[in-house]
Amino acid sequence: MSDVTTNAPTIAPVAFGAHSVGPGLPVYMIGEIGINHNGDVEIAKRLMDVAVEAGAQAVKFQKRNPDVAVPEAQKSKMRETPWGTMTYLEYKYRVEFEREQYREIDAYAQQLGLQWFASPWDIDSVEFLESEFDALTYKVASATLTDLPLLKAMADTGKPILCSSGMSDWAILDAAVDVFDRDRLVLMHSTSTYPLPVEEANLRAIPAMQERYGVPVGYSGHETGTEISLAAVALGAVTVERHITLDSTMWGSDQAASMEPADFIELCHGVRVLEKALGDGVKRIMPGEESKIGSLRK
Repeated sequence: MSDVTTNAPTIAPVAFGAHSVGPGLPVYMIGEIGINHNGDVEIAKRLMDVAVEAGAQAVKFQKRNPDVAVPEAQKSKMRETPWGTMTYLEYKYRVEFEREQYREIDAYAQQLGLQWFASPWDIDSVEFLESEFDALTYKVASATLTDLPLLKAMADTGKPILCSSGMSDWAILDAAVDVFDRDRLVLMHSTSTYPLPVEEANLRAIPAMQERYGVPVGYSGHETGTEISLAAVALGAVTVERHITLDSTMWGSDQAASMEPADFIELCHGVRVLEKALGDGVKRIMPGEESKIGSLRK
């Protein structure tokens, strides 16, 4: 007779308003709208409708003060856009939501019963989201992972933090994690390649990150299809974030690596099926097997 016990550390959940995120809890599904709204609130609302239809708990945007967030060398570069030729700085302002647009989003999210939040790319944007909307949470974008003053500004709000880990190794991630209160931190395994090649997914980083830091770990994916995201859940991801779009052929840098509505709905459904299939890990005779014992076993 084998008597096996485990001494795995308990990972405490993190509360995001009415939803708790952690091992053993329903996977927190996030539709990343980002800037796929192309500066149009109505497109954003349609994507929020998609998230609700899929059964997601939240949508995520990006917030920038372009004067601060855009590198100086990029500001004056010319870019062809659906609104004509303009500088990169002008383009970033063209697709940036400000106070009135976010008020519409906030009201619509409340109407839908949907959570929303944003990745701030600069301290001005943290202050904006905190003062104007008492932000639910802050999401650290992989590109800002080494901006420690920005990370500290997010940490100082006392809000729960989602932190992506793309473009990082252990040393970079260690430094970022040290900024935050681990009781309010959910890390997100991510690879910042768009779209993500299968061989760069490195999903075993999910349990490795959980063991190293003792916090819940989710997955932020940029692949095509659903298989890698489902595998992430099987490996313990407590939240899954995927970019969503109305049409992957729409203009915009993130559209091609985003999921169209039917695909995101399929993913969310697949995650819920997988949650049931994973079970609790205790090996026992299942109800459906009991009737077979007498007829098949000698």
